[in-house]
Amino acid sequence: MTKLYHILVALLLFVSCKTPEARKPISVKTGSFIDASVERNKKLYAIEQSHIEELMSKKKDNNYIASKSGFWYYYNTKTEADSLITPGFGDIVNYNYNVKALDGSVIYSNQELRTQNYAMDKEELFTGLREGLKLMKPGETVTFLFPSQKAYGYYGDENKIGSNTPLICQVTVNSIIKNQTK
Repeated sequence: MTKLYHILVALLLFVSCKTPEARKPISVKTGSFIDASVERNKKLYAIEQSHIEELMSKKKDNNYIASKSGFWYYYNTKTEADSLITPGFGDIVNYNYNVKALDGSVIYSNQELRTQNYAMDKEELFTGLREGLKLMKPGETVTFLFPSQKAYGYYGDENKIGSNTPLICQVTVNSIIKNQTK
């Protein structure tokens, strides 16, 4: 009987010393949410692009330029002097602008937004306007057409600009003060 008892104890010790095994997940996530989001954003961009292209076709007198950053613009006032500078990192840009919906209705006027000073790439500013300011020289006025992902995107500005709203911004650069600490 003691022999059986020793075998049983040895068997219990052997079984109880086994390392725990990881449990398999009940459901497997495959990234389908990301894939669906990408598809949704591609469709949204295509719709916004078609609206912007329709707007541009109605106003053929403007010489629209497609930027490398994914928005369109035209010069209201262009400075031809090569001696003038475009802003670089840390430069202070003094500018005025307004914000409109694609239908032309004013969301924010120049008076509401007032004259702005922006330290290039050191402060918060929506992507399209930040990239647009980099293209401008002092004294120029440019009208930008931004798809929503270059404007305020999914969240809007949590005030007057709603979710996924493409924008038109007319921007005038008053001056550029070069950063002296480069």
